[in-house]
Amino acid sequence: MSTGKASHPQVTAGSPVSRPSRRDALAALGLAVPALSGLLGAPTFAQAATDRIVVAGGVVTEVIYALGQQDRVVGVDSTSLFPAEALRQKANIGYVRALSAEGVLSLKPTLLLLIDGAGPPDAISLLTESGIRIERIADGQTPEGVAVKIRAIGTAIGAAEPAARLADRTAASFRELDDLRSRLGRKRRVLFVLSLQNGRALVGGRNSSADGIIALAGAENAAAAIEGYKPMTDEAIIAAAPDMILMMSNGGNHRTTAEELFALPAFSQTPAAAAKRLVHMDGLYLLGFGPRTPMAARDLMASIYPETTIPPLTTGAVP
Repeated sequence: MSTGKASHPQVTAGSPVSRPSRRDALAALGLAVPALSGLLGAPTFAQAATDRIVVAGGVVTEVIYALGQQDRVVGVDSTSLFPAEALRQKANIGYVRALSAEGVLSLKPTLLLLIDGAGPPDAISLLTESGIRIERIADGQTPEGVAVKIRAIGTAIGAAEPAARLADRTAASFRELDDLRSRLGRKRRVLFVLSLQNGRALVGGRNSSADGIIALAGAENAAAAIEGYKPMTDEAIIAAAPDMILMMSNGGNHRTTAEELFALPAFSQTPAAAAKRLVHMDGLYLLGFGPRTPMAARDLMASIYPETTIPPLTTGAVP
């Protein structure tokens, strides 16, 4: 996903270090703290109010802002694209999978929230050794997983009650979406293309976030024969026969026009080519699986089935 740009200077990454130099790095920064934090359970309100929170995971940032707790955040990763002011106003700790432990520690955090997949492992190991409280957030990609994610974030930052309300309203939106999906006819086939490099498509197969959002929108993943995000051959694209191609609107080589896409031999031979059915959507909105996901799935549904009236959801995902 696109890393985005921020006006705040980005923290630079350090290289992996051996165990002795880990201690040296922590001592030099003066940030080693007793390893008792995180053993005391969920923070009290008074404890939480003094937190200096650093976030690695765009959806985690989104939930914290939805809960009105953004003033306690001192740093976010470059996937924190919503709301836009997050990257404008907070220190940018870099890409979620390429964090610098020294850069994170320089912000003197008392709490670090890590989404599944945050890394690299050496950086996470150093951060764990520092003794700061770390909460790992499971990146569930189902309606139930989204509710668990929201509640876990709320508990971690001492905002369990508003998080429970947000999770309940998000669940209500998912139920509304279920009703819209039940009114659809034949499922159309959608192919999510993450990127195109030298004409080779990297697509979202089964058990990917793309697969999850396509299912929520009432369609069938044309790349279901593939596991996760992997390249797809021209022959496989033709055989998959997608009715529509889905791409992210933000980020470098993610942005491809319909003319460019359907000029490629494989895509020119798909049902989607007849009407140049290519849809772009914001990456975090589409694949973040947070409070806005029911609305994203509804918007995607409207794009897949333009001949069907898909009303807006009436429940809003707010605390």
